Amino acid sequence: GGAYIAGFKWGLEREYDLFFEMDADLSHPSEMIPAMIEMARKHPVVVGSRYVGRRVNVVNWPLMRLIISVFGSIYARMVTRVPVMDATGGFNCWRREVLEAVDLDRVQSNGYAFQIELKLRAWRKGFLPVEVPIVFTERETGSSKMSKKIVAEAVWKVWKLRLMDLFGRL
Repeated sequence: GGAYIAGFKWGLEREYDLFFEMDADLSHPSEMIPAMIEMARKHPVVVGSRYVGRRVNVVNWPLMRLIISVFGSIYARMVTRVPVMDATGGFNCWRREVLEAVDLDRVQSNGYAFQIELKLRAWRKGFLPVEVPIVFTERETGSSKMSKKIVAEAVWKVWKLRLMDLFGRL
């Protein structure tokens, strides 16, 4: 989360209007960027979604990784109530006003929990996310950062975020 926050702040200081998150290993389809920019004209948060339309658009993932990801997004959506199918996805476009409104200094999460927290904070500030379908292709070289620690953080952090939200401390 810290690298994203630093990048967002860097862009905000330079008065950029749109901010993208995407994996540098080419897992996210860069050819979708023009469509996401177009969507961002009307929607302040655009999520490149692996799970929109009751479909799973993931290529070359082991079954267990897919199950963890799908159920992780369902779990996050049920607990936080953020209306997004791909809560943990990292291919997102944020308009400037969203990042200015969410108070980036208060974001606490890392890993998948970071994606969930930022979407929750944006939604609570009134920025409704819109999802566009993407096909996520697993990297061909290198390895995933997914670990038991990252999964565990996401599991408990979702409840912490929900409680903070309930008590007006988000």
